[in-house]
Amino acid sequence: MSLESTVKYHFPKGQSFSDTAPNTSPDKLTGTDYIAGMGMAMARAPLGYSAFMGKVGVSKNDARRAVSLLTEYALQTCDKVAALRKLNSKIKPAVMQVLASYAYLDYCRSAASLRPCECCGATGFIAAKVVTMKSMLSGHGRREVREQIRVRCKACTGKGVISSACRDCSGRGRVVMRKETERQGVPVMGDCKRCCGRGYERIPAIEAYRAICTITENISLATWDRSGKPFYDRLIGKLEVEESWANTTLAKFIV
Repeated sequence: MSLESTVKYHFPKGQSFSDTAPNTSPDKLTGTDYIAGMGMAMARAPLGYSAFMGKVGVSKNDARRAVSLLTEYALQTCDKVAALRKLNSKIKPAVMQVLASYAYLDYCRSAASLRPCECCGATGFIAAKVVTMKSMLSGHGRREVREQIRVRCKACTGKGVISSACRDCSGRGRVVMRKETERQGVPVMGDCKRCCGRGYERIPAIEAYRAICTITENISLATWDRSGKPFYDRLIGKLEVEESWANTTLAKFIV
């Protein structure tokens, strides 16, 4: 049994809590067995289990727990980075929490994710100045009138949100390789170079740095690029590793 298979148990459509068809075999797993297996996986791999459940929208509490556990991990390992080790002990937890929050947001992102449109402030409309010709009240002549009106935002087409799907591959992660296609005479597919095959655009690491700058000014952009960003990327990788470990742990208890 995988983590993805457990999602349906959190959104049941009926009263039956089982992964198999009803039968009389004494070896079949019951609903209690599945609950126990998920409980053991949660206990053995708390970070990975909570991160996944928060990512798929099962529980907001799991999402907050995942960020909290990742923050603890960041505090335990940040002293290996000189720039982070030198931070004041009073602001270090806040910096680690910011990094953990952004790392979790990046981990949760997919081609189906939506983000607020920065152009219109997620309203779907922007202010624009237009010039119109209007007749004078006396009925003689016309004059130009400059007005400010609200028009639909072109960036989000009035939706207020923008898809995180890669613009080159439309979220598929694969595109037609033109050179190879022309050389072989048949369509040749390959990983999208823009998103590296993920199908979506990651959260720019510079956004995490800007959030850190609101807490402390002791980390320069050069220091961030040299040591801060690699540490931030490791936090994202930690979430992916822990999810894999939670999936393996669950499979051991529920076969």
